[in-house]
Amino acid sequence: MSFTTCSTFSSNYRSLGSMQSPSHQDRPISSSAASVYAGMRSSGSRISGSLRGNGRGLASIEHIQGEKETMQDLNDHLASYLEKVRSLEADNQRLEMKIREHLEKKGPQIFASAVDNACIVLQIDNYEMELAMCQSVESDIHGLCKVIDDTNVTLLQLETEIEALKEELLFMKKNHEEEVKVGYAPKSQDLSKIMADIQVQYDKLHHSGHHTDAEIGEAEMTLMELRCTAQSLEISLQSMRNLKASLENRLREVETHYTMQMEQLNRVLLHLESELSQIQAEGQHQAQEYEALLNVKVKLEAEIATYHRLLEDREDFSVTDALDNSNSLQTIQKTTTHKIVDSKVVSDTNDTKILRC
Repeated sequence: MSFTTCSTFSSNYRSLGSMQSPSHQDRPISSSAASVYAGMRSSGSRISGSLRGNGRGLASIEHIQGEKETMQDLNDHLASYLEKVRSLEADNQRLEMKIREHLEKKGPQIFASAVDNACIVLQIDNYEMELAMCQSVESDIHGLCKVIDDTNVTLLQLETEIEALKEELLFMKKNHEEEVKVGYAPKSQDLSKIMADIQVQYDKLHHSGHHTDAEIGEAEMTLMELRCTAQSLEISLQSMRNLKASLENRLREVETHYTMQMEQLNRVLLHLESELSQIQAEGQHQAQEYEALLNVKVKLEAEIATYHRLLEDREDFSVTDALDNSNSLQTIQKTTTHKIVDSKVVSDTNDTKILRC
């Protein structure tokens, strides 16, 4: 930031010969001095001006008094601005303290909320894992149901085969009895041959009946084992269904509970964010006001420095030089130019002009 300030100081000196009394003509002119002290509480600056002369006339005391009053007004104005700056600094410190206290007060709550959220996420992961296990158990149950259905079909087939074998056995026994009865008929010519045939058929029937009884026993044992397996599978299926229902109920309860907690935490978080935004807005507003007053302070300090330099530069002029011509009016015009970069004076330019009327 760079800007240039220009200030012009003009003073008029008129001959005082016509204003003096005769008793003062032979009296030596005493020097008059005026000092203006402006106390600034933060930076402290001293503004002093003196006017010395050995001429016949006196310096204009009213003009110096007016400058003193002007400088006093400027000092009062600067003091009021400095008071505002201090007030804004106090407000800024108060806001910073409020923000710090708010963070210290709400920090553990926010941390606890974050920990609770992490726990909730972990529990949700655990329940999702349990849900996956439940789904796996359901798929196993469906597979077992299919096995049970296949077992029932096989059981029905075996029962059908057993019934068919029983009917065949009865039919074979009946045929055997009939053949035995027929074999007792008197056939003397082929008796030995008939007895041999009957013995062969009897052996076949006996062997077939023994084999059929063994198959029936094995089928009954297999059927019993399949029934036991089906019963155990049904018991396991029922227990799995009960476990699934319990896990689903627990999952719904946990989801409802943690959904309510998440909504509550979100409301608290939104409230804290709104409070933080409001505090930040207030702090930004206070900072803008502080910056504006700081700029005004810098400008006033630059102006006071300018007045201070003007008053110091006036020491080069005496009243004698100003009153050489008693009937003339002199105007001394001084122009001081300051170039300020980042609140620092980097260059000064003084221009002095003496105007005669």
